[in-house]
Amino acid sequence: MLETNRQKKIAGVLQNDIANVITQALRSAGVKNILVSVTKVRVTTDLSISKVYLSVFPHEKAEEILSEINEVKHQIKHQVALLTKNQLRRMPDLEFFIDDSLEHIEKLDQAIKGNENPILDQDLLERRKKR
Repeated sequence: MLETNRQKKIAGVLQNDIANVITQALRSAGVKNILVSVTKVRVTTDLSISKVYLSVFPHEKAEEILSEINEVKHQIKHQVALLTKNQLRRMPDLEFFIDDSLEHIEKLDQAIKGNENPILDQDLLERRKKR
């Protein structure tokens, strides 16, 4: 289903503001050597839920960072609501997910450069679930 222009605009505003809030939180906590970026935000048609996809580098810490962000997601929502109070009447609920597309591309590159062909033998790559 296609996103409406309103959904796209709200997603863009949320993506920018959530990225700023998370970056400031990581800096103030003194976290170093971890990069978290908001790769995509999708907003439901009724604008009540937004799915936020995060890319974490290094990828080994992704699950740990995701669980920490989920623990403080109400604070993140509050801070983003303060930033967007003149643009949104109601702040959508935030759901965070790990965006593993970069890791998947890297695995594809490694498989193609190697002797194995993932096109002929599809068991070489993990199945990706649609969310």
